[in-house]
Formats: sequence, structure tokens, C-alpha cells
Amino acid sequence: MFQITLKNNKTFNCDKDSTIFEAAKSNGVALEHSCLTARCRSCVVKVIGGETKNRLDDLVLSIDEKEQNYVLSCNAIPTKDLTLDVEDLGDIILYEKKIVPSKIQSIEYLTKNVIKLSLRLPPTANFKFNSGQYVNLIWSGINRSYSVANYYKEKSNLIFFIKKYEGGLMSDYWFNKAKENDLLRVEGPLGSFFLRETNKKNIIFLATGTGVAPVKSIIEDLENSDKDFSNKKVYIFVGARYEEDLFWSPNLLKTLEIIYIPVLSRSKDDWVGKKGYVQNAVIDQNIDLTNSQVYACGSNEMIESAKIILTANALPENQFFSDAFICTN
Repeated sequence: MFQITLKNNKTFNCDKDSTIFEAAKSNGVALEHSCLTARCRSCVVKVIGGETKNRLDDLVLSIDEKEQNYVLSCNAIPTKDLTLDVEDLGDIILYEKKIVPSKIQSIEYLTKNVIKLSLRLPPTANFKFNSGQYVNLIWSGINRSYSVANYYKEKSNLIFFIKKYEGGLMSDYWFNKAKENDLLRVEGPLGSFFLRETNKKNIIFLATGTGVAPVKSIIEDLENSDKDFSNKKVYIFVGARYEEDLFWSPNLLKTLEIIYIPVLSRSKDDWVGKKGYVQNAVIDQNIDLTNSQVYACGSNEMIESAKIILTANALPENQFFSDAFICTN
């Protein structure tokens, strides 16, 4: 049995066969995570003291990161007592994962390659999640992950934005076969992409493609919250190739003051908005990043680039939160 100590002096024990994340969860300690399959970077932690071994081949971290003792908490198994340069998620409630049945309520095309899917759950499902989290949708033995696009409320429905991928097994179902009242299973909630308590003045969201789904969920939650966000500035940067690829905006919100900035990477001549990439657009706004939190969701390339650029411009590294979308066939 090994002892693991976090940056905020919380400790828990881990046996010789469990990963850091598994041991933390079994001891009621919540750590950053997402895929839990060593395929994304959400659970990266730095080992200050001690040693680990990997359960699976690590194809995520660079050679430099490994030499600096960074590991994936969902993949690293202690071989000695550990000290980690990471804090837990505090008092945030992580609801237990479960599997519930659901039926397709509606399918709506938002663009030629993106649909809005609405699922209804049984009234007795009592499916709870933190706004921003994702679930696995299961159909005919195929399992794929999608972020929930509506905020948690006492209603039995879930909304998703789903992109078409050529050759994708689940895409073939969504875009060619799915119909109302089809039976699916929902597994979740999953991930740790949700709003943190903060005294930072600026809350910045970056999203590309269907990465706007968890952002929409969080923003709706903020608007319907009893908490006072009047002293915050909320920025939403949404990246797309062309203007017709933009299918959601927060302009209809009533109680939050949102600074919404769409950014096109392949804009046409008549586009008068921001051009380029969302991470660069943040820098152009001259936001005080020392007094900011950033939440990024979308392509892994955008997230990695955004973290490098924004932390190089004074964003505290521990104030960057992300959820990368990883394609699976």
C-alpha cells in the first residue's frame, strides 16, 4: 500500500494494482479527468516525489513531459509513495455513473453536418450531472461519447450536438438510420469539465465545432443560478471554418452579460468578424489573463495550442480547464 499526497496536503492510500485516479475516487477524492483511457490530457499531473509505472502504453505525453515527471493519473500506478503537484476538485459533487434507457425524442439538422439530438429519459431515471459533463450513448453495441448541451434540471431530457464523420460507425446511424422512439442507453455522467468556484474576474470559454455543447450547458446553468455573477465578465470565443458552420450563439440570454466572439479560420470576403483561431483571438482582446479562468472544449489541437499560448501570456496554468474531443471509429 502506498500513500499519495496532493499539493493541498490531502492524502489517500493506493494499492499496488490501482491507478492514482482509481485510488483517489475510492477514497472520495475527486481529480481532473475525462476519457479515463489514457487517450486525452485531462488528467495530467506532475510527480514531485516517488515513482510510477504505466498500465497502458502512454501515447499522449511528450518525451520532455515524461522527463519532467508528468504522468496521466488514469494510467499511472504508484510503485512508491507519491507527492503530486495537483489539488483535488474540492467540494464539487461527482455523481455516480450509471446506465439508463432513453428514446429519441427528436432529430434536427443545424447544419448539413451537425444535428441536434434530443433524448427523453424515464421519469424514474433520476439522472443527475454537472453542467459541462459528457455521457456515452450506446446503440447496437456501439459506444460513443457526447457532451450534454443542456443544463441539469428536474426534467427527463438530454440534448446533444452531433457532428458527422465520414466512415464513422455511429455517424452512419445518426445521419442515415436514426428515427424517433429508437431505444438507446445513456452511460454517465463522465468527465470533470464543469465550472469551478473562483474569485477571478474573467471567465473565458473557447469552443470549436460541437465543443459549444458543454459551453451552452454551463452558460444556461449560470443564467438560471441563484448566485450573483454581476461582477464577472464572461467571454465566449467560438471557432469555425465558415460562417454557415456557426450554429449556436448565446445572444438570447437574459441575465448574463456575455461577450460573444465568433472566429472563422476560412472566412469569405464578406465576413467582418474575427479571423484566424480562437486562441489567438483571446490575445487580441487584451484580457487580463492573470485574473481569468479559461474553459476550452473542441479539437485536441486547439486545446493544446490554446494552453501554450495563453499560459505564455500570463494565464495561471491551474486556471486552464479543457475537454478534448477524440474521434473513434
